[in-house]
Amino acid sequence: MAVQISPSILAADFARLADEAAAVPNADWLHVDVMDYHFVPNLTLGLPVVESLRKATDKPLDCHLMIAEPDRWAPAYAEAGAGSVTIHAEAARAPVRTLREIRALGARAGLALSPATAVEPFEDLLGEVDMLLLMTVEPGFGGQKFLDVVLPKLRRARELVDKHGGRVWLQVDGGVTGETIERCAEAGADVFVAGSAVFGASDPMAAVDELRAAAERAGS
Repeated sequence: MAVQISPSILAADFARLADEAAAVPNADWLHVDVMDYHFVPNLTLGLPVVESLRKATDKPLDCHLMIAEPDRWAPAYAEAGAGSVTIHAEAARAPVRTLREIRALGARAGLALSPATAVEPFEDLLGEVDMLLLMTVEPGFGGQKFLDVVLPKLRRARELVDKHGGRVWLQVDGGVTGETIERCAEAGADVFVAGSAVFGASDPMAAVDELRAAAERAGS
């Protein structure tokens, strides 16, 4: 699977989101962290911002819903034009139905697991998802230190994905830098969310290239 880089606008300047999006033309996606102060103790972007951002950039939007009641809200993000919508297994009450609704609306469907959530119980859902997201920090805040404890789970996830044909993208989110991306790629990830490592860099476009190159070297 080709390496994909999804810069997180959580680390961008919210007053200049259109300009920040334009600063990374070499990115594959723009990662949008949606938090509601219920599922996680933070409040960030919501549907109106996603709708506005969709009009301001041609880059596909990778919406990560860290919210309560994702079953209720996820379809609206697909309808707003998100290219990918990811819900958390810990918050969804009807994950199969919701994942199918996301797909039916034309978006890729993702399932996210927090660091302490085992991957094995969700093996049977791999046929319902296009992407499996493993959080490598506790969800809720950017700029956290990468949790190495997730790497064994990432390797198990890669084994399960390959067992079922290897169609599902395997994404990591949290503490991804030029150094940690190599460990994630070696463990089997192919889609990488990076916030501060991109938008905190003096040259975000060069940072994307450097991250991609590091992941490609480690994953080859």
